Amino acid sequence: MLTDFTAQFAPAIDAELRATLDFRLPPPDDYARMLYYHLGWIDEGQPSPVAGKRTRPTLTLLCAAASGDWTHALPFAAAVELIHNFSLVHDDIQDESQLRRGRATVWKLWGKPQAINAGDALFTYAHLAIQRARLYGLDTAIVLEAFQLLDTTCLHLTQGQHHDMAFETRGDVTADEYLQMIEGKTASLIATAAECGALAAGEPPEVRQHYREFGRHLGLAFQIRDDILGIWGDSSITGKSAATDILARKKTLPVLYGLGRDPALRAAYRPESEGGAAVADIVAALEACGARAFGEGKEKRHADLALASLAAANPAGQAGQALHDLTLQLLGRKN
Repeated sequence: MLTDFTAQFAPAIDAELRATLDFRLPPPDDYARMLYYHLGWIDEGQPSPVAGKRTRPTLTLLCAAASGDWTHALPFAAAVELIHNFSLVHDDIQDESQLRRGRATVWKLWGKPQAINAGDALFTYAHLAIQRARLYGLDTAIVLEAFQLLDTTCLHLTQGQHHDMAFETRGDVTADEYLQMIEGKTASLIATAAECGALAAGEPPEVRQHYREFGRHLGLAFQIRDDILGIWGDSSITGKSAATDILARKKTLPVLYGLGRDPALRAAYRPESEGGAAVADIVAALEACGARAFGEGKEKRHADLALASLAAANPAGQAGQALHDLTLQLLGRKN
C-alpha cells in the first residue's frame, strides 16, 4: 500500500524542486553546480548521486492527499525539502563533516565560504517554492500562513542547532534540555511538513493542529529511536557499527540520562585517550542505570502520541492508510 501509493510522489517532488531552481543542464555556473550537487542531480566526480529519502515532503503530500488534491501541496513539499537541505549544508560546515550520503560534502569540495552561500541559496529557494503555490490555485491567505509556518520553523531549527553545538562544551546538560533541543532541531520541521499538507488541503485549524502534533511526536520518537540504535542497534540493519555514538562520545538521550544518574559514568565517558572507559564498559553502565529502558520508554510515549494525534486527524482513504503505514515504518514498528 505505502509503496504503491507514494511511488507517484518522488518524481513529482523532484520536478517541483527543479522548477523552483530553474534546473538546466549543463549547470550555468559553479553556483548552480553546488546546489545541483547537494540535491543529488549531478556527481562532480564523486560516487553516483544519491537523493535524500524525501521523507518530509512525502509526509506533506500524504497529509494533503488524505483530505484533498495532493498536487496542490507540491510547492509546500518542495519548500520543506529545501529548508531541510539548507540546514544539512550548514550543519556539515559546523560539524566539519566531510561526507554526506557517501559523497564529499559541499564545503569539502567548494570550501566553507561558498558552502555557506549555497545553504543561504537553498533557504531562499524554499521561500520561492512557497510563492509557486499560487500557480496551483491556492489563495493568498494560505500562502501567507505557509510562510509564517516555514519561518517560525527556521527559527526553531537554528535555536535547536545553537543548543546542540553549545551542549558539546557543557558538562551539565540534562535529558530535559536535550529533548527541548531535538524538538527544535528535528521535530519542528516534521511537524511543519505535516501541517503544511493539511493547510494546502484546506483543513480547519483544529485538524491542522492534530497533524502538527502528529509530526512533532513522530519527530521526537524518530530521533530518540535513532539515539537508541546508535548504542544498541544491529549494525546489519542500521548500516553503521554498534555503539558508534559511544565511540564518538555523543551526548544522546540515553547517555545524558546515564550521566545524570551515575557520577562514575561521567569520568568513564571521557575519551579513551584521556582515561575514559572502553565502549563495552560504558554500554554496560548505561544498561545498569536504566538508560536504555528510559530511552525506550520516551520513544514509546512519543510514538503512541504520534499515532493518537494521527487518528484524531482522521486521514481518509488510500492516503490515510499509506500515512499510517509510513508512520509505523519510521517508528520501526513495521518493515
